[in-house]
Amino acid sequence: MPELRKDPVIGRWVIIATERAKRPHDFTTSPEGPVEGECPFCEGKEEKTPPEIFAFRKPNTQRNKSGWEIRVVPSISPILRIEGELNRHGAGMYDVMNGIGAHEVIIETPQHIANIADLSEEQIAKVFFAYIERIIDLGRDLRFKYVLVFKNYGWNAGGGRVKHSRSQLMALPVNPKRVKEELLGAKTYFEFKDRCIFCDIIRQELDSGERIIIDSDGIIAFSPFASRFPFETWIIPKHHSADFINSKRQEVFALARIMKLVLSKIKKALNDPSYNYIIHTAPFRIPKKPGYWKTLDEDYHWHIEIIPRLTRVAGFEWGSGFYINPTPPEEAAKYLRELEIG
Repeated sequence: MPELRKDPVIGRWVIIATERAKRPHDFTTSPEGPVEGECPFCEGKEEKTPPEIFAFRKPNTQRNKSGWEIRVVPSISPILRIEGELNRHGAGMYDVMNGIGAHEVIIETPQHIANIADLSEEQIAKVFFAYIERIIDLGRDLRFKYVLVFKNYGWNAGGGRVKHSRSQLMALPVNPKRVKEELLGAKTYFEFKDRCIFCDIIRQELDSGERIIIDSDGIIAFSPFASRFPFETWIIPKHHSADFINSKRQEVFALARIMKLVLSKIKKALNDPSYNYIIHTAPFRIPKKPGYWKTLDEDYHWHIEIIPRLTRVAGFEWGSGFYINPTPPEEAAKYLRELEIG
């Protein structure tokens, strides 16, 4: 019997299609996409990218030269551009503003490695530290309300033809709709119960245990109750924190360990599938602005969402807002939890 489950944060319904139940071997993944050409992201090819904005470098090395460990550059084809003013205005009944923002690429290793799961824990930690540095820096620009960090791995996830581990960030002059839905859901729950909904979800999942994949070093990885996609996984700190950028050094290293283990399990279980991950964190706060959200530090909780690209969103999903998931999250979590990584 199919089961409808309601997402407790934003109220979205998901159909867990048990009659279509699929296990890992039922999903076929293949290296689709065009043949890879020359990689512009490898060490020694620095002239193939725009000049770096930020980098972790070895001592006594020069900008835009070899010797880097993490390198951040502007996107060569930015969706939004950093130069100019917002100029928000009305066009009749419609709202319009200039396409102002920032679009950056975080090159995660000087070596030609495709999947971040294959990097060391220390290197993954450096990737997270680079995210934090860039979010803090972009937060100083009062035109921006939010920085979205995301990874597209594999052709089916929008990863492009070059197979070099990298992620992206975009600074936006508005809050993304998906994040805003979470913010509003968390605020409503807090106003009613005076508790963070994400903290309550953590307690519920730890009490149940059936959707927990990893519980280690103050961080859990779990399959959400109303998972939209097969093997969807969330990673979240157990202690309350609204802002990813406030993570302490030891927390970042713990996060790197959990991320490597989760992505390695997904790679092994599902034959190295395409995936996306997204960091959802609180937006920038401007306390002097009228209507400032005073409880945001208490009601929101940052987390990472990992979405293997195993199914396609089709007409029903687009038309209804529902998602159809053929793998119950309890089964996905059990499989990943018990899977040994050699």
